Amino acid sequence: MRNFRSSVLVVLSLIIVLNVARASAKSKVHIVYLGEKQHDDPKFVTESHHQMLSSFLGSKDDAHESMVYSYRHGFSGFAAKLTKSQAKKIADSPEVIHVIPDSYYELATTRIWDYLGPSADNSKNLVSDTNMGDQTIIGVIDTGVWPESESFNDYGVGPVPSHWKGGCEPGENFISTNCNRKLIGAKYFINGFLAENQFNATESPDYISARDFDGHGTHVASIAGGSFVPNVSYKGLGRGTLRGGAPRARIAMYKACWYINELDGVTCSFSDIMKAIDEAIHDGVDVLSISLGGRVPLNSETDLRDGIATGAFHAVAKGIVVVCAGGNAGPSSQTVVNTAPWILTVAATTLDRSFATPIILGNNQVILGQAMYIGPELGFTSLVYPEDPGNSIDTFSGVCESLNLNSNRTMAGKVVLCFTTARDFTVVSTAASIVKAAGGLGLIIARNPGYNLAPCSDDFPCVAIDNELGTDILFYIRYTGSPVVKIQPSRTLVGEPVGTKVATFSSRGPNSISPAILKPDIAAPGVSILAATSPNDTLNAGGFVMRSGTSMAAPVISGVIALLKSLHPDWSPAAFRSAIVTTAWRTDPFGEQIAAESSSLKVPDPFDYGGGLVNPEKAAEPGLILDMGSQDYVLYLCSAGYNDSSISRLVGKVTVCSNPKPSVLDINLPSITIPNLKDEVTLTRTVTNVGPVDSVYKVLVEPPLGIQVVVTPETLVFNSKTKSVSFTVIVSTTHKINTGFYFGSLTWTDSIHNVVFPVSVRTQILQNYYDEN
Repeated sequence: MRNFRSSVLVVLSLIIVLNVARASAKSKVHIVYLGEKQHDDPKFVTESHHQMLSSFLGSKDDAHESMVYSYRHGFSGFAAKLTKSQAKKIADSPEVIHVIPDSYYELATTRIWDYLGPSADNSKNLVSDTNMGDQTIIGVIDTGVWPESESFNDYGVGPVPSHWKGGCEPGENFISTNCNRKLIGAKYFINGFLAENQFNATESPDYISARDFDGHGTHVASIAGGSFVPNVSYKGLGRGTLRGGAPRARIAMYKACWYINELDGVTCSFSDIMKAIDEAIHDGVDVLSISLGGRVPLNSETDLRDGIATGAFHAVAKGIVVVCAGGNAGPSSQTVVNTAPWILTVAATTLDRSFATPIILGNNQVILGQAMYIGPELGFTSLVYPEDPGNSIDTFSGVCESLNLNSNRTMAGKVVLCFTTARDFTVVSTAASIVKAAGGLGLIIARNPGYNLAPCSDDFPCVAIDNELGTDILFYIRYTGSPVVKIQPSRTLVGEPVGTKVATFSSRGPNSISPAILKPDIAAPGVSILAATSPNDTLNAGGFVMRSGTSMAAPVISGVIALLKSLHPDWSPAAFRSAIVTTAWRTDPFGEQIAAESSSLKVPDPFDYGGGLVNPEKAAEPGLILDMGSQDYVLYLCSAGYNDSSISRLVGKVTVCSNPKPSVLDINLPSITIPNLKDEVTLTRTVTNVGPVDSVYKVLVEPPLGIQVVVTPETLVFNSKTKSVSFTVIVSTTHKINTGFYFGSLTWTDSIHNVVFPVSVRTQILQNYYDEN
């Protein structure tokens, strides 16, 4: 089937638009969005799509040739190959809400569950109370799945959930029996990509099926719901039982992202992702995990070019929790993606794990670097920093990206020190290859300590340190006659004293579309996460690999949601988000301060990690929740200033906003974010009691610097008749100048439950002055 090969959308370790060869200059895939489906019979809906298209193109044959997808489950619409004039003609039809051209996205990537708390070893906790997430279905949209991985074994897994309507689609090297009671669904979507791109079968080894070549999808799926796999080790760095967050939850893979080649990586088309979401809605998934995303500047939430936001809106309306990676463009502010308020957006943190690698200098100074080196100890060896001594005709460079400018004799038989500001690990691996090819024996890389870590090929010793320690080593080299160094094998350290940090790469808020909507919502481990992969993964070791990214953090939350869904099957997607955000850790699980990796370490704020680090056990019993439904999201869209027509396009039916429009500050979120405070503002929240029937909560306020916060009432009383209570918050500022954001919190407590709202406020005197004058 290699002659059928072609490429598709980009995946979130985040989703990026790629330049690919176009199959046709005259026609391009367009999405024709018709809104809410008008009939429950999918065949009828599809036939209506073909009839509409044939009426515009002139014949059924032309319509059949043009049609790429019929969206018929979560919403109504189709993807078709159209010229500009045909697209315009269809767009002018009163039946059509919107027509947009197809576009492309990119990917956002052991210890996790012991660290976060819900361990399967304890007889009484969230994992055991929910039977490990049994009967919950996690849908994953990604690069596919490697079904033979032990992470998808179905030992001890019961019958397939009765609400499952999907199946396993055969394709290249994939048959229906590759599925089982754990991996219950696998489909692939490539038509959108194939409609206008060439997929070179000789260059791309990907499978035209749900089988995963890249490994990203397999990794993500196994983090969310992988089965127990005993005695797992990655390159000798520790050993133990590996599992996903909900080890008895079921996995359904929707492959919409395709590996093109080594240069172009993975790509995913909007139309294919839309079809994947549409099918997932039909199939009956409970949670949808999407480790994909775009880049700033983002499309608005009502712009159908944001296929994830559009599809997620309809999924959430059907009760499906949609969890998305927040992006890997940190630590710069306003870089977070997947920011729609109906999406649960995830940031990435480190674990309490370190791969300490001793570097011993000739003066007996011991420096602990980070590496995944399990080779033999490298005894005292000459140490060099390639720089011009002032009397040489050779070219020297101590920059990691330019080590190839050095002569072989500069590096042969030595350990080389280099510096880099690059975040991509390929810079490290390339530098290590250059040193090794020159006859060097090892590499020490000085760089930002928060950047990705991975083993170098052939277990070549390459150790990462921060720039401060790199400078210490540099001075040792410069002021020592014959500098030498010893490198010992890496040792895995877990627990204290290893601190938790928000990862450098994790995209940060505030939300660049609607800064009053806090994003990200929550943080979860996403650095050096061990999980299953494809055998084709270059870093694969025994079927497993360590990857980093918000791509890895998102399925952690998906796994937690699967457990919570088993415990609270009637909760809405908003209720799950509320439970997770308001119960999160603001410290690590040991009570130590979390840090945020940036240009330097700092105390994290809500724009780094939302509510904080997910606390699964507390989220199971949050005490109070804040609920929202589709109409609440429409109110948000009205409050955000979108016009009626654009909201109608997204919702799929005629929508008219009230006049005056609602306040965005009144959206019932488990956070309070005020981006432009000048005068006193009043906002409202409504909480619902999900704890003991007779409960009394009192308020505690930690106001942001220079901000006054008054809550009314100060006590909330719940009983058998009073399930939900509203409260108001009056916020004012003492600042007389524009400020940045200051942060605080508002907590409702009954002495057992602490329901914490992160509070973020920015005073904007000058902007308001210009608005008024």
